[in-house]
Amino acid sequence: MTNSNPINDLILGDNLAVMATMPDHHVDFILTDPPYLVNYIDRSQRSIKNDINADWLMPTFNEMYRVLKPDSLMVSFYGWTKIDLFFAAWKAAGFRVVGHIVFPKRYASSAGFLAYQHESAFLLAKGHPEKPVKPLGDVGNWYYSGNKLHPTQKPISALTPFIQSFTPENGLVLDPFAGSGSTCEAAKLCGRQYIGIEIDRQYFDLAKARLDSLSSREIIAA
Repeated sequence: MTNSNPINDLILGDNLAVMATMPDHHVDFILTDPPYLVNYIDRSQRSIKNDINADWLMPTFNEMYRVLKPDSLMVSFYGWTKIDLFFAAWKAAGFRVVGHIVFPKRYASSAGFLAYQHESAFLLAKGHPEKPVKPLGDVGNWYYSGNKLHPTQKPISALTPFIQSFTPENGLVLDPFAGSGSTCEAAKLCGRQYIGIEIDRQYFDLAKARLDSLSSREIIAA
């Protein structure tokens, strides 16, 4: 495949194939919410592709490491019941774990032996990035998105602090599991460039309409 340099683009396709077209050291920051490997189905029977097996896990994080610039960061949500698989994939790719972020919630997503009332993500480093002058706290704020566009839709307000802190002005943010486009919208609102990749046509169409609507609102407001 030939190298590609998409900017401010949402791409429908398999992220491994799409990232294979990107040059080495192409993006400034990765912020992503991959499938948790739990075969999740929400109350309205919506599901997530590739949420059953882990075949994609290591090759996908290998590609993410390759396209990320040296001395840069990634924030990845993860499935806590499969943390051994995620850790193995991150470390095999070359990432170092440099932080853990917890988002307490006012509601329970589900319940078993405990009521599950938090989301969490890891901060991962490629190389040795410079530390921010004012580091973010590792306990973030969480507001319920309503999951209207995607069964695991993340709130924009939870994502923007990471983009502002870990991406240079006009830098390029990648989300290989774009879902409903939350990372892309957050990047745009922060004045950063973005690339989103989504394999599911249903969520891709919703994300595309969402980003087009954001552009229209900005044009009208201007």
